[in-house]
Amino acid sequence: MGSVGDCFAGAVIESFWGRMQTGLLNHRRWKTRIEPANAIFDYLETFHNRRRHSALGMRTLIGYKILYANNQSA
Repeated sequence: MGSVGDCFAGAVIESFWGRMQTGLLNHRRWKTRIEPANAIFDYLETFHNRRRHSALGMRTLIGYKILYANNQSA
């Protein structure tokens, strides 16, 4: 990510948490702690991991993982 004192060190994760809070967590009340945990898991598996990320060259996380694995074996 960044070095000590770099203003962009947490930009990617801050963007992720902000998007998840406004798109998922702030829209309803949860009765148990299991409900938001399951909602977060579903959000990650169905939306976040399958969308294209600018930080990865507009690749999906799955596509980037495959590309990385292929580059490591070559």
